[in-house]
Amino acid sequence: MASQVPVYLFTGFLEGGKTHIIQESMEDKRFNSGEKTLIIQCEEGVDELDPSRFWGQNVYLELIESESDFTVEKLLSFTEKRRVDRVVIEYNGMWRMDTLYAHLPANWVIYQEMMFADASTFLSYNANMRQLMVDKLTNCEMIVLNRTPADIDKDEIHRVIRGISRRVAITYDYPDGHVEYDEIVDPLPFDLEADVVQIEDADYAIFYRDLSEEMEKYDRKKLRFKGMIARQGNQILVGRHVMTCCADDIAFQPMVCSFPASTTLQTQDWAILTGEIRIEKHKLYRGKGPVLHVTATEFAVKPAQEVATFY
Repeated sequence: MASQVPVYLFTGFLEGGKTHIIQESMEDKRFNSGEKTLIIQCEEGVDELDPSRFWGQNVYLELIESESDFTVEKLLSFTEKRRVDRVVIEYNGMWRMDTLYAHLPANWVIYQEMMFADASTFLSYNANMRQLMVDKLTNCEMIVLNRTPADIDKDEIHRVIRGISRRVAITYDYPDGHVEYDEIVDPLPFDLEADVVQIEDADYAIFYRDLSEEMEKYDRKKLRFKGMIARQGNQILVGRHVMTCCADDIAFQPMVCSFPASTTLQTQDWAILTGEIRIEKHKLYRGKGPVLHVTATEFAVKPAQEVATFY
């Protein structure tokens, strides 16, 4: 079996600072002490890499100009003549992340994924290209907002980013060189320590995302919330349609239910369910997932806003 090749992934939009941070990283002997490194650039911006200034010189540059050329075969062709210790990818902000994830060679493993953006244009990009913003932020570990102006609206940027991911770290890089970290307290809109956790209609999207990201903290918690029923054979699910960024990505986000006795609930019925979540194996999850062990059921009318959102 081929040994794993670590991949350092830099995403973001044109002029967001990706090339600059790669140049700085490769000049730093703490990051580049001689490892054989393949740098793959997927766009040509205003700045260009200057390999003559890299600390270690075992660096090879390759360019992929079209998203359709980002294939396993193309990537492997870069390493056919030379063995590399790691790969750095500067990914085109207009390309979908699924293209990258689907076409990495089997032994290439993403070690770090960071997004870079110009702080002064971040909100404009979000307003005009929301789908691409969601696409880049969903799995990244940190977003670095470059060229941060003194009057930046951190509350608004925090709200936008947290509407996509509660895990990504947010960093502000100012023109004078100092760096600040987002430390805005971001509590959940419901009390997880309550005897019965009440999930309001407007909070379902936040609840479901948090449940997906940190399932274990919900284990054995008693919840009460409104959802729509879906039957799959003998199995009953309850959930809501959730919109992450736009109408194109609306999807039903449910969990498995276990009832103590038969129920007359049918697909597309709305109900308020009370029960205990247990994280356990289930065939519909193909592994572990949240199963709601229902203790009480009430028929209900659908919410005023049927599709749950993060805003």
